[in-house]
Amino acid sequence: MKPAMHSPSPWSKFTVIAVLLVLAMALAGCPAPAAAPAAEQPAAAATEPAAEEAAPAEEAAAETPAAQEEAAAPADPMTTVYGDKLPDDARPYDEQVYHVACDITGNHTTFDFVVAVYQRFCGSDLFQDQLVNLDKDFNVIPNSAESWEVSEDGLTWTFHIKPGLQWSDGTPLTAYDWEATFRYAADPEHAWDFAWFYAGVLKNWNEAIAGEVPLEELGVRAVDDLTLEITTEVPWPPLPAMMQFSFVMSKKAMEEHGPYYNSDPATSVSAGPFMLESLEPGKQVVLVANPNYKGIRQPRLSKIVGTYMNMSTAFAAFQNGEIEQIGYEWLTPADFEVILNDPVLSANYLRHYGDFRTDYLLFDTFNPPFNDLNVRKAFAKAIDRDAIVKNIYGEIKAMPAHAMLMPGYPASDTEGALSEYQAYDCDAAKQHLADAGFPDGEGFPPQEMWLRNEGTAMQAVFQAAAASISECLNVEVQVSNKDYKVYMDALNAKPTQVTLGAISYGMDFLDPSNLLGIWLSTGRHSWKNDEFDRLVTEASSMVGDPEARDQMFRDAERILVDDVGGAFIAHRWQGDLFQPYVQGEGLRTPDSQGIAAWHWGNDWLWGDIYLTKSE
Repeated sequence: MKPAMHSPSPWSKFTVIAVLLVLAMALAGCPAPAAAPAAEQPAAAATEPAAEEAAPAEEAAAETPAAQEEAAAPADPMTTVYGDKLPDDARPYDEQVYHVACDITGNHTTFDFVVAVYQRFCGSDLFQDQLVNLDKDFNVIPNSAESWEVSEDGLTWTFHIKPGLQWSDGTPLTAYDWEATFRYAADPEHAWDFAWFYAGVLKNWNEAIAGEVPLEELGVRAVDDLTLEITTEVPWPPLPAMMQFSFVMSKKAMEEHGPYYNSDPATSVSAGPFMLESLEPGKQVVLVANPNYKGIRQPRLSKIVGTYMNMSTAFAAFQNGEIEQIGYEWLTPADFEVILNDPVLSANYLRHYGDFRTDYLLFDTFNPPFNDLNVRKAFAKAIDRDAIVKNIYGEIKAMPAHAMLMPGYPASDTEGALSEYQAYDCDAAKQHLADAGFPDGEGFPPQEMWLRNEGTAMQAVFQAAAASISECLNVEVQVSNKDYKVYMDALNAKPTQVTLGAISYGMDFLDPSNLLGIWLSTGRHSWKNDEFDRLVTEASSMVGDPEARDQMFRDAERILVDDVGGAFIAHRWQGDLFQPYVQGEGLRTPDSQGIAAWHWGNDWLWGDIYLTKSE
């Protein structure tokens, strides 16, 4: 499953990555929309003499008292460094200072994703722009690449870099920077901690990281300054959305100072909306707006100050007005109780999908008793999901799940059509168990539900699921919390050593091929359905017909829930608590599912948020 990485803000603890994708399938086989052309400029003056003739008049105008008074006037304090007017309710630009909490635990060594994903300083990902970004509905949108298209065979993607982009030192940002970035990521001497992400996707990636081919043979190359080609091993429609993680490094800076150039303000350069002013590891990080930035995240904030602190003190710091934002992972159950009982706090806790994490039960369907579909259906229908969400998770933290894909995820069941297959129905559950030969649970073997080193909160969830099953079916289900390695070794053993288990999974990338792909018979689950395998395998590589691809994934998920490959319990919500004076059109505007928040992958919101005058 994906390691903890990215919470909606790069300032919070990286809760997952790992990484993406999106309705990239909607773009498969089609060019992305090109950036709008610049408005036509009026024709230049016909001759130089005409321009010279106008000069004396201009000089005379400059000498008038009104002109002199205007020239002497101070800069408008509401104007940003980019000359864009802040909203009318905004504080003056020099007061647009955003304070955030940084996790004091962990070994932090770099700001750069490609150097070390899990050892990044607070404030990472603001020094670079990716090729693409995601909108509020997780559609891929242009970022540093203004357009892209795929070859007829579906293997080569060509990204066209937006002209005029540059690093903070004035060096142009070009396709050669991405080429150097990917080659560094694949360098076997680097041993990147996120190398698995491109395994089997990029051409020669596996061979490059193994040292079997030179880095020049990697399937990423700069054709010229503004053209980048990326070649995949097989047709791979999610490739554009995977480029949400294409954080770029400066080829020039790497050659001059090595890959850790951003860890020193003296050598740091930025192609993102902010640049490094100061760094005191374990104490404070200060970023300031990058005046040379030409990308889509034009910041309204003048400065971001990150203060390292213990998670246990962060909510108090928020209540004292010392920080503007705090992620859900920093909040305890007691904190949530305070938030939910305070009308201002509750209104400004903005819930979002996070990594679309789902908690579920898994079975060894190759051996008794769970090789019987009736037994699996009995267990699935004996779980009172609504009660578990309401009484254990809390509705602000989860929603009942009847399938793998959380509503809002590409190809997910947003209409609830799949809920019938695993909806709580104790009478139906008892009938299924009787049909399997165990009326009223008689003769059913006692079961042990394994957990994967779960904390107290998730132990309570799975204990409640076990209790619901036991009470409804009159069977014995004990819960045993195992060491992480013991659990995973047993789960991955062939044949599996886990008869009944509980686990969670969050996306690695935002595409149905990820979260449904883990259920293929070649994966970790002891469940096999030939039609499911066919649908997911064919859809994963399908290029040119996004509607058909989407439907194949939907059909596959219906098979998964009907055949009870797993019994799904809940989809987890994540969220961020903001001060009420933190505003922004994008931040506060709902997506198509009605969720107004900072979604995963919405990095462009760093150019949207601002602080209002009132607190």
